[in-house]
Amino acid sequence: EVQLVESGGGLEQAGGSLRLSCKASGFTFDDVAIGWVRQAPGKEREAISCIISSQGATYYADSVKGRFTISSDNAENIVYLQMNDLKPEDPAVYYCAADRWHRDWPGNSWFGGGMDYWGKGTLVTVSS
Repeated sequence: EVQLVESGGGLEQAGGSLRLSCKASGFTFDDVAIGWVRQAPGKEREAISCIISSQGATYYADSVKGRFTISSDNAENIVYLQMNDLKPEDPAVYYCAADRWHRDWPGNSWFGGGMDYWGKGTLVTVSS
């Protein structure tokens, strides 16, 4: 059974930092593209970053590039999202999401697809 469990959300000031974690089970990171999708109230879901271990690659949406960093501990099946310089547009529920992924598939395709597996989300709030 595949499970994704997020943690690390909370309240932070604008300009501050938070680190999200996602503990995955039921697959190995060599077989998936795994990352983060966020949804703010009244807005559509936005895929913001993924990591594909089979490619040794990370990908970012323009909205977070340069501020957020995705990484993984493949031995522990944990993926992290380090969020720095938080902005007023960052508050959202952040979901960990994963897709089965072949190493030859282009990583940017993850951003436009429907993810196979989802966590329940963790709330990030930013105060000004």
